[in-house]
Amino acid sequence: MKVFVQGACATPTPLLEALAQRDDLENVKLYHLHLAGPAPWLDGDRWQRFHSISLFTGPNLRGPVERGHADFVPIFLSDVPTLFSSGRVPLDVAIVQLSPPDKHGHCSLGTSVDTARAAVDSARFVIAEINDQMPRTHGNTNVPFDRIDAFIVTDRPLHEHAAGQESEVEARIGEIIAGLVEDRSTLQMGIGAIPDAVLTRLGDKHDLGVHTEMFSDRLVDLIESGVVNNKYKQVHPGRTVTSFINGTKRLFDFVHDNLAVEFHPCDRTNDTAVIRRNPRVVAINSAIQVDLTGQVCADSFGHRIYSGIGGQMDFIRGAALSRGGKAIIALPSTGKNGTISRICTEINAGAGIVTTRGHVHWIVTEYGAVNLHGCSLRERGEALISIAHPDFRAELTKDLRRIRL
Repeated sequence: MKVFVQGACATPTPLLEALAQRDDLENVKLYHLHLAGPAPWLDGDRWQRFHSISLFTGPNLRGPVERGHADFVPIFLSDVPTLFSSGRVPLDVAIVQLSPPDKHGHCSLGTSVDTARAAVDSARFVIAEINDQMPRTHGNTNVPFDRIDAFIVTDRPLHEHAAGQESEVEARIGEIIAGLVEDRSTLQMGIGAIPDAVLTRLGDKHDLGVHTEMFSDRLVDLIESGVVNNKYKQVHPGRTVTSFINGTKRLFDFVHDNLAVEFHPCDRTNDTAVIRRNPRVVAINSAIQVDLTGQVCADSFGHRIYSGIGGQMDFIRGAALSRGGKAIIALPSTGKNGTISRICTEINAGAGIVTTRGHVHWIVTEYGAVNLHGCSLRERGEALISIAHPDFRAELTKDLRRIRL
């Protein structure tokens, strides 16, 4: 069978643990985005019977993918729902975590609608963990109770993801990007410390909107203070729009039964044609490497898969097409404790190009921000060297002259 597993904070861990205990199964394929918590179906030799296929790889799957005990699919997040709804990947089962049914008999997909919407609508069978602590969320999250074929009832905390302490480099990058955000902008924040660092520095802005694939605890303060009011958005004005959330109980409590926050599947939140309709879209995403022509690697260290394509390209293009929009890729200038430059002459062999040099606009490090749009290859190289770490600029300049001359 082909089985979908809901992810992030909504990972249905008790059901996965029960599935892993089955010793009478083989050739079961599990399709999922990043999963929180343990991965018991990979313990010992279970990976030979339960085949994990990541559409976006989380920390608990990086090792198994590298060892060949699991697989990875490079795909735009906006394209994943169609894999299921079109039958390209015909799902037999969707395993999800839902909120309790309301008085009308409707459960909610809770904190992760993203690709779960299409999976629940497409799969032959739906198996649910109905968790008393799963928030009831609004938008396109409804699952009628009679759609569920089998379920368990739990009362357990969701998986939480707390923001870490920001570094000086992340703080500086956050300041630079915050300076690029104008009043009445519409925000998209990718996963990571840098988008969080930006959010903590937007308190002096006015009338911001949010249309994003995900958000974390850091956004709650901006909404509660009135900085984010979604007043000037063209798509779902007055409401914060997301596909899933990744955070702590504070965030779960905030979205619970909150009509001002709407969850939609990622083929809508990440649809470039929808994104571009909002004004001044500022898309903030991270990278592992950027070469001197502007090619962006964001999913792998060489052949080692780290994450996935996700929604980076969806929002980079959508922001570029938005009236007054800014498509931003941000990264620290160095890696491995300052021993390598992440602004590099060439992307590492085997690494994936997530954002092409034709799509890239703003690149930001702790040394500044440059806009590569419309620049020649030589101009791009010179601009990127100007925001590389000073220890590596001479070497990069030498490489640029060798390549371009």
